[in-house]
Parts: sequence; C-alpha cells; structure tokens
Amino acid sequence: MLHLHGKKLVLAVVIAAVLFGVATTIAGVRALLGADPGYIVYPPLLRFNIIMGVAYVAVGIIAWRSLKVGVYGAAAICVLNLSALGFIRYLYTPNGPIASESLQAMTFRTVVWFV
Repeated sequence: MLHLHGKKLVLAVVIAAVLFGVATTIAGVRALLGADPGYIVYPPLLRFNIIMGVAYVAVGIIAWRSLKVGVYGAAAICVLNLSALGFIRYLYTPNGPIASESLQAMTFRTVVWFV
C-alpha cells in the first residue's frame, strides 16, 4: 500500500497525464476544425494524436484507481507513441508532409510516457 507521500506523487502524475491528454485532444480537434497550428499538419498523425489524447485521460483515471493497471496503460501508450514516432520519422523529409514540429512533439510525448 502506498504511503501518503507516494499517493501524492501518483496524484501528481495522474493530474499531469489527464491535463496532457486534455491539451493534446483540444489542440488536435482545433487543428482538425481548421485552426492553423503554424506548421504542416499530417492528417493521419492528427487523428492519431486526438485518439491518444483521449487515451491519456483514460489511463490517467485508470492509474488513480489502480496504479498497476495504469502502469500497463502508460507502457501501451509509450509503445504506440514510439511506433508512431518511428513511422513519421520514416516518412519525414524536409518540405514533406511531416513537419519537424510534429517529430519534436511526438518525441516529447514518447519520452513523457516512457517516464
């Protein structure tokens, strides 16, 4: 059983995951509805990010209820993000359909979920 300090840490991680998911989902939906993020948007990656934003929220909530299950969810998200990162890295060419900002953002997401 977690002691009070451990519960506070889990709560902080849960809040971060949920907020990260909400921010990812909102940014994705805005771009999907036509907002210009200031770089080239690759539609399949945009849809993936929206779905994953919802998954981030779900895994955050799951982690609050069951840390063990939440850890498995975070690992799954990390693997999915790593797979997407590999795919868009493979497709990336300067002035191509994948913006360098998308590579940076997916790298960040992957590292966050790895941690």
